[in-house]
Amino acid sequence: MKQSIRILLAAASLGVAALAQTGMAQAEVAVIVNAGASAAPSQADVANIFLGKNKSLKGVDQKDWNPTKEKFYTAVTNKNEAQLKSYWSGLVFTGKGQPLPSVAGDADVVAKVAAEADAIGYVDKAAVTDQVKVLFTLP
Repeated sequence: MKQSIRILLAAASLGVAALAQTGMAQAEVAVIVNAGASAAPSQADVANIFLGKNKSLKGVDQKDWNPTKEKFYTAVTNKNEAQLKSYWSGLVFTGKGQPLPSVAGDADVVAKVAAEADAIGYVDKAAVTDQVKVLFTLP
């Protein structure tokens, strides 16, 4: 009887964890630029901007690894957190690059992109304001 209860509790815990993960993964990520920007880089261009290979726009990164950042980097650059850290470590060590400037979260990304004509960033779609323009969204 006790074993059955333990199994049911474990299964319930896994179910709740799966629902929480699914809920976080449901949010859409918006790639944004300044509202007055005329440039419309492709998804490949955006990947190169956030990997420091393309300097046509100033990428604004989010400081902490969060679901929005995870979804963005996985979808756009095909890199997870460990791969991204390794990538930047290699560039910094060889003197070939520095990580992009980062800010605390969605509101700070929107503010920085709105204030700088040549900035590009990514946020949870719910954080988008009329101060910025959405290039594309990631489901």
